[in-house]
Amino acid sequence: VTGASSGIGAAIAKDLAISGMITFGLARRVERVEALKKDLPENVQANLHAVKCDVSKEEEIVKVFSDIDAKFNGIDVLINNAGVFRHTKLIKANNSIPIREVIDTNILGFVFCTREAYKSMEKHGRNSHVVHINSIAGHHIAYNPNFDFNIYAPSKYAVTAITEIHRQEFIRSKHHIKVTSVSPGAVKTEILPANVEELFPELPLLQPEDISQSVLHVLGTPPRVQIH
Repeated sequence: VTGASSGIGAAIAKDLAISGMITFGLARRVERVEALKKDLPENVQANLHAVKCDVSKEEEIVKVFSDIDAKFNGIDVLINNAGVFRHTKLIKANNSIPIREVIDTNILGFVFCTREAYKSMEKHGRNSHVVHINSIAGHHIAYNPNFDFNIYAPSKYAVTAITEIHRQEFIRSKHHIKVTSVSPGAVKTEILPANVEELFPELPLLQPEDISQSVLHVLGTPPRVQIH
């Protein structure tokens, strides 16, 4: 589970560990995943492993996924969750750094994590599943005069397209790998501004646990079912 230090990623990592899966919570702020582990019931704490990884850095992704594959007999499920939002505008001067940070994490992070997970899935040949945590902003951009989606919404549209490309590539690979995109609306996490309820009063805020339960449902479907 990438981006497991808070919000949706933390909720998913927690629920997967409780359900009995050997779970690796990847995060830059690895100490938060360690704290999450300590809050779990004692009998499932061993299921959650905190791993330091910045998914905007390809070399870190390659090393972490290789280590997990070597030490734990392969990867069966990948939850691409890590995402960032930066306050800027596409037309704002000198915005290169925040724009690239979003692209490197929200797009390339998904691509490179899936690539490395696929190496393991291909090698071991088991039924596997990739879940991309997308956004409603990857399908429709609501206009709000007080909020700038900037490069965030395009990055999520990219995830929508990436999901379809992964589906096609997995089919051609002849391996039993499913891919699912989960696109929640506004979720009460650190990524959103504090006044999000004022900005979008018509949208009921979801909780991270709502998304986690959706992911658990998707993962619980039989191999013949793909929720795309």
